[in-house]
Amino acid sequence: MIEKMELLDVDELIEEFESMTKNAENVQRDTLKKILEENGSAEYLQNLGLNGRTDPESFKACVPLVTHNDLEPYIQRIVDGSSSPILTGKPITTISLSSGTTQGKPKFVPFNEELMETTLQIYRTSFAFRNREFPIENGKALQFIYSSKQSQTKGGLIAGTATTNVFRNSQFKNAMNAMQSQCCSPDEVIFGPDFHQSLYCHLLCGLIFREEIQFVSSTFSHSIVHAFRTFEQVWEELCADIREGVLTSRITYPSVRSAMAKLLKPNPELGDLIHEKCSGLNNWYGLIPELFPKAKYIYGIMTGSMEPYLKKLRHYAGGLPLLSADYGSSEGWIGANVNPSVPPELATYVVLPNIGYFEFIPLKENVEEYPKPVGLTEVKVGEEYEIIITSFAGLYRYRLGDVVKVTSFHNSSPELKFVCRRNLMLTINIDKNTEKDLQLAVEAASQVNAEEKLEVLDFSSHVDLSTDPGHYVIFWEINGEVGDEVLKECCNCLDRSFVDAGYVSSRKVNAISPLELRVVRKGTFQNILDHYVGLGAALSQFKTPRCVGPRNREVLQILCDNVVKSYLSTAF
Repeated sequence: MIEKMELLDVDELIEEFESMTKNAENVQRDTLKKILEENGSAEYLQNLGLNGRTDPESFKACVPLVTHNDLEPYIQRIVDGSSSPILTGKPITTISLSSGTTQGKPKFVPFNEELMETTLQIYRTSFAFRNREFPIENGKALQFIYSSKQSQTKGGLIAGTATTNVFRNSQFKNAMNAMQSQCCSPDEVIFGPDFHQSLYCHLLCGLIFREEIQFVSSTFSHSIVHAFRTFEQVWEELCADIREGVLTSRITYPSVRSAMAKLLKPNPELGDLIHEKCSGLNNWYGLIPELFPKAKYIYGIMTGSMEPYLKKLRHYAGGLPLLSADYGSSEGWIGANVNPSVPPELATYVVLPNIGYFEFIPLKENVEEYPKPVGLTEVKVGEEYEIIITSFAGLYRYRLGDVVKVTSFHNSSPELKFVCRRNLMLTINIDKNTEKDLQLAVEAASQVNAEEKLEVLDFSSHVDLSTDPGHYVIFWEINGEVGDEVLKECCNCLDRSFVDAGYVSSRKVNAISPLELRVVRKGTFQNILDHYVGLGAALSQFKTPRCVGPRNREVLQILCDNVVKSYLSTAF
C-alpha cells in the first residue's frame, strides 16, 4: 500500500519567508552567530583570534576576505583525511566538485548536511511561489537530471559534483515528492554510468508517462535544449521502442535495461500517436507541449551563461512559460526566484537571510581600491556588487566572483539580478569585456542576415596573444550552410558590437588586432561536453566555457582542431 504523501503547505512557507525577509538585518546577525557558534572550534577561526565573539563587527575586523586559492591548503587537508576541525566544528565527510568549466579545472568545496538543508529550503521556497502562480497536480516531472559517480578522496571522503551530492542525498527524493515533483525516470537512469544512455531513457520515460508530466526541468536550460536536440535525432527510434515494447540495443548497461523493461510494454497506439505528432510539427516548433499536453511550464537555471539557449528553448516550448530556477553555486545558495512569471531575462532573486551571512563589495566605475563591503540590508538599488558569502560549510567571507545588481527590495531583503562572473573577462590591455558583453555581441551578429536562417548553436571565445598585438577569437558552431559573405559580415558585426571604450579605442589605433571568427564543425561543443563528463563532471552541472583561458588547454585544443572556416574583421 502506498503511504499517504505529506505535501508542502505552500501558504505556511510563504508566510515564513515574508516574516524572515521583513526582519532581514536581525536574521543575518542571528545567522552569523549560529555559524560562528557551531564552528568556533575550527582551526581556521581559532587562528584569527575571534575568541568566541560572534558579532558582525568583530567578525569583519578579524576575518579577512578570501578566494578559493586562499582556502585551498585547508580544503586539501580535509580532502586528504585530516579528522581535526579545520574549517568546521563537525568533520566534513563529503566534498563537492565545481563544474570546472570556468577555470578549466574543478574546485573542491566542502559539503555538509547544513548545506543540504539550505538547498532544500531554497527549493521549497521557490516551489511555494511557483505553485501559487502555476499550480501543478499530483503527477510526474520530466527531469533531465544526471548524477555522475561519487568517488573517494585519498582521505576517504565522498567526492562528487554538487548536483550529484544533492541527488544522492536521502532527503532529496522525499523533498521532491512533497513538492509533487517526482521524477518520471527510475533511479537507475538518473544514476546511470553513461549520460547518453540516461538521456535517451529520460526521453523514453517522459513519453511513456506523457499524460502525467506536469513540467519539464533540468538544473540548467542547456540540458533541456540538449535533450530535445537529441530527440530530433532519435524520435523514430523512441517511437519504435514504444510500439514494440523492446528497448533499443543502444542501451547496454544491464541495470538500466532491467529498470526500463519494467516500464516498457508494447503500445502501438502511443508509438503511432507520437510519430504522428512529430511528423506534423513545423521545424519542431512547440515540440514540448505537443509531447506533454498537461505540462504547465519549463523550469531550470536560465540566467547568466544560460541565456543564449533561451531562443531555442522558446522554440521547443511554443507557448509554455519558461521559469528561471534559483540562484546559487557549488559553494552555497543565495536567493530564490519568488516572481516566477517574470521572463528569465528579467529574473531576480531574493536573498534568504538565514541560509548564510552575506556581504557585498560595491563596484563603482573608476574605483581601483576595493571599497569596504556592506551588509545585506545596506546595499543600494541600482548599484552593482560582488557577493561575499559566509556559509555553514566552512567558507568565511568568501568572494564568490559573481557580480549582481540590486533591482529592488522584497521587504528588507534585496532582490538581485545576476550580471556576470567577475573573472570571465576578455581583456588584452585597457579593454574589459564580460561574458554578458560577449553574449550581446553574439546575439547582434547572429541577426545579421535573418533570411539565411543563421542559428548559432553554441559559442566560446579566447584571447589570442600569439599575434602582436593580441586579438579576440570567437568560436561559433552553426546550423546549416551559411555563405562566406554573410559570415564575413557577422565577423565585422561581432567586432563592432564590443562597445567597451577601452576596446573601441584600442582597435582604432590597432593596439588590438582585428577580431577573428572561427567556425567549428558540427558536434564540437558536444565533444567539449564529453570531455568534461569524462573528467567526472555531471551533465546536469555543465556550463559551456564562454571564455577559454590559457590554463584550459584541452578545451582550446578541441576548438582549434575543429575549425573549418576562419574570418578576420575589417570593421575598423
